This record gives sequence, structure tokens and C-alpha cells, in this order.
Amino acid sequence: MSLFIREHFLLIVMHLIQAIMVPILFLLDGYRGVSVSIYAVFLSLVFLTTFLAYRYISRKKFYQRLQNPIESLDQSLETTEQAPISEALNQLLVTQYRLYQEELQKAEDRQDEHLLFMDRWVHQMKTPLSVIELTAQTLDEPESSSIREETERMRNGLNTVLYMARLRTITEDFHIKPVLLSKLIHEVNQENKRFYIRNEVYPQLKEEKAEIKVATDEKWLFFLLTQLIHNAVKYSTGKTKQLSLSVYERAGEAVIEVKDFGIGIPVVDQKRVFHKFFTGENGRKNRESTGMGLYLVKEVAERLEHSIELESTVGVGTTVRIVFSKTQNLTEM
Repeated sequence: MSLFIREHFLLIVMHLIQAIMVPILFLLDGYRGVSVSIYAVFLSLVFLTTFLAYRYISRKKFYQRLQNPIESLDQSLETTEQAPISEALNQLLVTQYRLYQEELQKAEDRQDEHLLFMDRWVHQMKTPLSVIELTAQTLDEPESSSIREETERMRNGLNTVLYMARLRTITEDFHIKPVLLSKLIHEVNQENKRFYIRNEVYPQLKEEKAEIKVATDEKWLFFLLTQLIHNAVKYSTGKTKQLSLSVYERAGEAVIEVKDFGIGIPVVDQKRVFHKFFTGENGRKNRESTGMGLYLVKEVAERLEHSIELESTVGVGTTVRIVFSKTQNLTEM
């Protein structure tokens, strides 16, 4: 209604001015038929009101469409009445929608090309890294360990880039199947054996119940657990040599718990540690932090429909849990 009034405001004002000016002109000309003038004004207002009422009723849907926000792109293609102005608007929106779809497709094609390039580039870079690691094994210490440490950092960085690039199409990459958690943790520990030794932080697996299985994607869960372990070790080095990995059930849910006894996370940073590129106070002290590890953990966990819990106390340590829902816990099935 407000849009309708604003559009016809000038018409209403001009009509009212006309209705006032006509009797005034008659009076100035010496005509004293006041009742006739009033009747003329009344008829003019009746005609105006009838015209506005008809116009509003006939175009009510059109004005509502202009005033109400569009909640989806498909709504922009809906038609109203067959009035010329409505048809022109419909045609404009259809054309705009078509142009938008074309630009969106172009942007998606460019992004797919970029992701394909990143995927191939990361895999190409892994080959020279492997060659460097093999060459480093023939060198004397400490040069050999130093080179392998740096190549391992580069490999972890490349993996982060690769998983970040795949995040947009992550659902197409899922392969959900039963995964034995203790076996997966053992594989992660084997993969990071040199990382543990180099930082002098050693994991201890606590399994309250054997053979806990969950429905998840093994590759992506491997990535999640690796990210959590790297964070735990990174912020425990020099403070403690202990890292606790636990697998247990809680109210029908399965839980993987990564607990370190490192420097902990300040309270002011705990709500933002899962934000993209957020490094926080600890990250600024540790210049290797990219602020992407926990962000990727959160994003991937949500796509897998797993929950992430974090508890931390400065100077005591940090506990992060991956929680699998009752329907994902296959232990009792």
C-alpha cells in the first residue's frame, strides 16, 4: 500500500488542488452557486477514489511483489497480472536472471579450472619433495634431519592447500563407510611418527571400549585427526612430552578426544579459533600458524555431520573432541 501511495501521491495532490481551484475560480467570477461547487468537488473526489481503488485492486500483487524481498532466484521468475508494466518487469527480471546464470557459470568454470590447477600442482610438488627426502637420507646428521623436517613442513602445507581447494566440492568426494577408530588412530600415529620424535611429544592411546566403529569418511577423518594432533604437538613442544588420545562412548555417541598439556588457549580466543585465518595470541607467538587448521577441521566436521567440542585452560592444556552421533556410532549395531 505504501508503495502505491508514493507512486500516486502527485496525482492525488494535483487532483485536490484542482478540486479546490475550480470553486475558487467560480467565486471570483461572481457565481454564487456554492452547493453546485461542493457537489462538483464531491464528484471529483468520488471519481478519484474509484480510480485509485480500481488501480490498487487490479495491481495489488504487482505492488506486493515490488515491496516484498525475494527469498530465492526462482521467485524472480514468477508473473503477476498481464498489465503492460507488469509484463515489462517480468521480462526485465527474466533477462537479468539469464545474465546472472551466465556470469555464475563463467565464475564456476574459472574456479573449477583454478581448483584443477591447484590439485595437479600440489601432486607435482610432492614428487620433488620425495626425491629431496630420499637424498637427505644419504646425508650425515644433523643435516639429514633438518632437511627432512623442512620437507615435512612443506608437505603438510601442500596438503592443507589441497584440502582447502577440495572443500567446495567436499560432498562429492565423500565415501561413507564403517571405520574402526583405534585402527585409524594407529595409522595417524604411524604417519606422524617422525613428527612426534622431532618434537619430543609422544601420544598415549586410551580406549575404554574396544572395536568402536563409526560411519564416516576415512580419508577426511584422517585429515581431521592429523590437524588436531599437529596443533596439540605444536603448542605442547617444550612444555610437556605427553599427548593423550582417547576413544570412548558417551550417551550412545562415539568420541575421539585429543588432549594436550601445553600452553592452552586464552578465553578471549576460544570462540574464534575456528574462524578462517584467525591465529590468536598463540598463533602470533608461533609464526608458523596459518589460522586455517581448525577452520578446516570445523568445516569438514560439519559436512560430515560430526560435532567439534573444545575446552582449554591457559597453562594447563587443550582438549578437542570429535563427536559422532548415535546414528553414526555403529558399535552396537
